[in-house]
Amino acid sequence: MRKYYKIIFVFALLGILTPSCSPAQEQQNRQAYAAGRFYENDPALLNNRLQQLFSQTKKLDVGKCLAVISPHAGFVFSGQTAAWGFRQIDASKEINNVFILGSSHTMAIPGASVYTAGNYETPLGTVKVNMELAKKLVESNPWITFLPEAHRREHSIENQLPFLQFYLKNDFNIVPILIGTDNPEALRAIAKTLKPYLNDGNLFVISSDFSHYPAYRDAQKADSLTAKGIVSNTVSGFEKAIRKNAKSRYPGLVTSACGRTALLVLLNMSQDLPDVAFTPVHYSNSGDVPAGDKSRVVGYFYIVLTQKNGERVQGFLSGDDKAQLLKIARQTIESYLKTGEVPVLNPEHFSAGLQTKTGAFVTLNKDHRLRGCIGRFITDEPLYKVVQQMAVAAATQDYRFLRVSPEEMEQIDIEISVLTPLKKIQSIDEIELGRDGIYIKKGNQSGTFLPQVATETGWNKEEFLGHCAQDKAGIGWDGWKDAELFTYRAIVFSEAEIMAEKELKD
Repeated sequence: MRKYYKIIFVFALLGILTPSCSPAQEQQNRQAYAAGRFYENDPALLNNRLQQLFSQTKKLDVGKCLAVISPHAGFVFSGQTAAWGFRQIDASKEINNVFILGSSHTMAIPGASVYTAGNYETPLGTVKVNMELAKKLVESNPWITFLPEAHRREHSIENQLPFLQFYLKNDFNIVPILIGTDNPEALRAIAKTLKPYLNDGNLFVISSDFSHYPAYRDAQKADSLTAKGIVSNTVSGFEKAIRKNAKSRYPGLVTSACGRTALLVLLNMSQDLPDVAFTPVHYSNSGDVPAGDKSRVVGYFYIVLTQKNGERVQGFLSGDDKAQLLKIARQTIESYLKTGEVPVLNPEHFSAGLQTKTGAFVTLNKDHRLRGCIGRFITDEPLYKVVQQMAVAAATQDYRFLRVSPEEMEQIDIEISVLTPLKKIQSIDEIELGRDGIYIKKGNQSGTFLPQVATETGWNKEEFLGHCAQDKAGIGWDGWKDAELFTYRAIVFSEAEIMAEKELKD
């Protein structure tokens, strides 16, 4: 294989595969190839599909996204996982450039190919290519070139564009890069050139599906191991996971990640960076949709690379504590719905975290939609008891919803927000959206929004306060301006997240 790449590289240097010896290059937009094949060609139908996909997602507390790993299969199969992942990006952020890296599916490349001839087209319009930067990359590294044919029928980059066009609120430029070699020297050199751009001003999108063609359960095992290798944030950890999957000899498995070379470029960039971490956001495979065949599937993982935020709440709860609180909440609700009584718990073996006197909210979601949410700030009772009481209240006392039925519990995901003490503030400048919850008090009227409400709705600070004052405290849109304002933070965790973490460990 390396011999083959060397031959191609020689041809490229001779000008056989590149237009470098031809007259000045005319701009030629790259026309949509995947439209009508991987996703809808009709703009209205495509917009409707994206609207539906994003409506079934929510914002999680993952931090500032530097890079994301996104699937690129047909939207009917991988679209939901992709939407969950893109939802974690700050849609209103000004992004200088979106670098989209894919592994070439259609031809070998002696290194990487960056599209420099024009912009990319999709049914939703034109996506601008930062051609000045693209040409700079080609000029700065002999492993980076421009091969038009490599891009013409390649779907891995194009399939990311409709999600970005639909979701991002501001205009953006892309730098489309196809990786066509597994030469470690080339991958390290490409990563070295791109690494200065891996910062808060840009976004890297790494296009890759995971396992190809094993059976449903085998795919889950293989994909969990591959994701674990990525989360290790080391090239060696990722390659070890790939080798282990190969040794497992899952019937039908032909690759653990079709974007392996693009993933290796990312890991070569990220593994030495301080204060970054990979976080899995969503997993599925093609067997999860009605059109899928569980005997032969493709896996899809969305994983984000984020900057760690030193200002986040330092959790006093361990992973076992969180799992136990969720178990307490579920068992309490199920018992109460059947018997009308709250189970009596023996706290003898409970950790100090579960016995800490602090407030909490319990949120019930059904099919990714709110089904109940009630909490308490100030308490002289231990956390486990507060969770019990709020779990029952969320299921039976939230006036916005009918009482939860026992049959619904199989469809409900429980989320718990453990709260820090209230802090009175003098100015709204002290509020950081996404980090702080808000509590408004005026006379006997009060209301609150949890920290995640701001990110889930996309509200700005004035909208966050206005809706809380009007919809929660009942003091009118501007009522917050002469009310007492308090902030707090929350440690948020859910059954779905705990389950995803467990699958990765297994």
